[in-house]
Amino acid sequence: MNNSTPFINRKTTQFLFFLLLFTVLFASCIPNRKVIYLQNESNNPSLEPGNRIPYQMVKYALQFNDIVDVQVITNDEIIRNGFNITKTDVSPNLGMQQGQGGGDVYYMTGYTVDEDGMIELPLLGKVKVGNLTLDEAKEEIRNRLTNYIKSDFYVRVKLGGIRYSAIGEFRNPGKYVVLQDRMTIFEAIANAGDLTTIARRDKLLLIRQYPDGSQVYEVDLNDRSLLNSEFYFIRPNDQLYVEPLKVRELGAGENAAQTITLLISLFTFAALMLNLTQ
Repeated sequence: MNNSTPFINRKTTQFLFFLLLFTVLFASCIPNRKVIYLQNESNNPSLEPGNRIPYQMVKYALQFNDIVDVQVITNDEIIRNGFNITKTDVSPNLGMQQGQGGGDVYYMTGYTVDEDGMIELPLLGKVKVGNLTLDEAKEEIRNRLTNYIKSDFYVRVKLGGIRYSAIGEFRNPGKYVVLQDRMTIFEAIANAGDLTTIARRDKLLLIRQYPDGSQVYEVDLNDRSLLNSEFYFIRPNDQLYVEPLKVRELGAGENAAQTITLLISLFTFAALMLNLTQ
């Protein structure tokens, strides 16, 4: 009877080992279709060389809490200094540091849109820019300034960068400001360090701000049709949230090395328990 005990324990240990191996490997397996961007999930015709996917862009209208940079330049200033006229109180290095840290480069020098859609400018006082595009806001300011400036002048109105938040399964979640006029959702993801391996790419939640409230959209990053949707370009104040896949709830590793480490730990624990019960 004693001679059969090691044989039984050895078979039991082998069975538990392969059972744990199968369970952990199956649970931690993430198919490529869950992590590959821009797949042709709609079975559309293949893209031929030279074919383009048209953009679906909507002009952005200014809203509450936006920060705009307004510059007025007369023709005399242009003649004296050329076209490269910038504000002297904002250094390029400071702007880059604030942009990377989530601050706004124009917070101290720009004009914030209040709840009524107004910005307050020197000479003009409050000017209504809410629900206007940048071009419309520029024209509105220019028309108001003609009462004060009799010579020819140039007005420039720009957003203080694109502010957005990346939360959830990003490698570098946080709040970002990117100093450019437009930005794709993949540029925003790349700027936040890309998504983690266990991020759910087929259900990114995009929280978009409107003058009368917020709206939540589900975006499938795996589907190529995203390129032709209104969500391909993000807007100022967008929030991107990505939840984890089920594999995280099961506690399996993100990659093969982590899975093997977990498996060895489980097997060692099982062997120890068997020895203690002998």
